[in-house]
Amino acid sequence: MIEPTANVEPGAQLGDGTKVWARSHVRSTAVVGDNCNIGSGVFVDADVVVGNNCKIQNLAQLFTPARLGDGVFIGPGVILTNDVYPRAVSPDGKLLSADEWHADGVTVGEGAAVGARSVVVAGTTIGAWSLIGAGAVVTKDVAPHAMMLGNPARQVGWVGRVGRRLETGDDGTLVCPESGERYREVDGELCLIED
Repeated sequence: MIEPTANVEPGAQLGDGTKVWARSHVRSTAVVGDNCNIGSGVFVDADVVVGNNCKIQNLAQLFTPARLGDGVFIGPGVILTNDVYPRAVSPDGKLLSADEWHADGVTVGEGAAVGARSVVVAGTTIGAWSLIGAGAVVTKDVAPHAMMLGNPARQVGWVGRVGRRLETGDDGTLVCPESGERYREVDGELCLIED
């Protein structure tokens, strides 16, 4: 379903069941997977790849060459940037062309969520199932399952696959209060404990 005011350029690929809402713009060579929901006023740049079952909320901007895994949530007004050293002109004042810079995209892992109005700096990887709080500015890579808040974003805890903050159990493991999944932290990474 493509709302009539949306602009999906020729050459863009949309998967089965994907919806593109009002005033959104999906550039040529963008690839969007199956069953995605692209909210109103979203910009999906050329060469961006979006996995299956993603939700991209209103006014989000995904700049080339961003990569989103399956099941990613991008909140309203999120910006995934692509230029580490942005400049419009050279030191002598000459307008720079598109060929005079290198796009360095953001990668967002499976199941991760990026909260409303967050900005993710070019070249950053957000790990699977992590949670970026609303308004955060992410300037460095994020571990899988990490909960990040603030400007610059700092890790304040861990989250499980349902997005709830993990609690410390009696045995020292980390437990999801909703799903009951248990995790153990090993060398700064979270490992699911299989029963």
